[in-house]
Amino acid sequence: MQDIYQKIQDAVKKHEKDIIEFARALIMTPSTSGDEKNLADLCLRKMQELGYDEVFRDHIGNVVGIIKGSGGGPTVMYNSHMDHVDPGARENWEFEPYGAEVKDGYIHGRAASDVKGGMASQIYALAILKEIGAPLGGNLIYTGVVQEEPAEMFGMKYLCDVTFKSRGINFDVMISSEATSMNLYLGHRGRVEIEVVTKGRTSHGSAPWRGVNAVYKMVPVIQEVQALYDTLPEHEFLGKSTIALTIISCSPGRLSIIPDQCSISLDRRLVPGETDVGAVQEIQKVLDKLAAKDPDFKAEVRIREVTEMSYTGISSTVKKSMPPWVVDKDHPFVKTCVDALAKVGQKPGFGKWDFATDASYVTGVLGIPSIGYSPMEEQYAHTPYDRVRIDYLIKSVAGNAAIGYDLSNKKS
Repeated sequence: MQDIYQKIQDAVKKHEKDIIEFARALIMTPSTSGDEKNLADLCLRKMQELGYDEVFRDHIGNVVGIIKGSGGGPTVMYNSHMDHVDPGARENWEFEPYGAEVKDGYIHGRAASDVKGGMASQIYALAILKEIGAPLGGNLIYTGVVQEEPAEMFGMKYLCDVTFKSRGINFDVMISSEATSMNLYLGHRGRVEIEVVTKGRTSHGSAPWRGVNAVYKMVPVIQEVQALYDTLPEHEFLGKSTIALTIISCSPGRLSIIPDQCSISLDRRLVPGETDVGAVQEIQKVLDKLAAKDPDFKAEVRIREVTEMSYTGISSTVKKSMPPWVVDKDHPFVKTCVDALAKVGQKPGFGKWDFATDASYVTGVLGIPSIGYSPMEEQYAHTPYDRVRIDYLIKSVAGNAAIGYDLSNKKS
């Protein structure tokens, strides 16, 4: 009887052209955050065409496809986000952002590396297991979520807390398609966006002594933030905590008017043991120290909140905060992934993301382990050089299928 892993590789070879064309179709379908409907429609049609046992769209616009197992093993959730960042200026691109041109062994175009190459790989991997009749213990679930790029876990939180709960769906491990260059990624730092506002008093620009310049009051805050950077902790695997000023603005922002408000945004990366509340408290201590020295110093600090709305019309106010998370390389699920990839000729290394992902919710909040595995390369994400290697794309379909088969049949 033919080995199951050989069957997987034979099926991948059979569908190689189909996989490439599906990845190209995904890239040719614009899906910026909040405008993912056309891509969601494409994914739903493809999963139905490929014979998924159950396919649906939830109320927020996430898409879900299920390949059902016997119920005798863990349920594995594969995940990709459907949105991507804006392509930016066309003159920076060698290839059309939505052209999905094939050249030099790559498919080129916006979101090829974040995350449509990985999306194509995951959707086909699950379908191939169904096609070859692989006996599965637990269910395999593909999920495509909305609005990951704004970094508030908007679509993922709804999927887990609302959609899955209402349908009685549980899962034991998540495989993220975020870029890993065919390695296994096991975590990343958290992220919180902190807003600091200094307040002053307006006056005519010709008589600045009659007012209090809020921008000048922000200067010592910025200096203290720079000094804070060197005191932040470091994690042995995830790296150092960081803080960076990313935006500064003032109001009224008019000529001849002393500004009475100045605002900065701080991008604060967190390692395990740190929290968003603690990061805010660090800044509050800075503000308290400055206020004790200057009776005219008035300032506030808070976690930034924004209102998101999905393409289906669901709206919610969410905090710009994502916790850190890490999974040990000796975790049984990680070992199973390593063994599964070896069976299809792959020898992955271990790594971590510099950026944040929706795994912050799955693992950082819910405590369900996440593992990253993907054909995409982080260096191309969000750049005008966006691309995915075709050989990685094809190999990752076999890798994802092997991972799904072994995890779903893993004995507790």
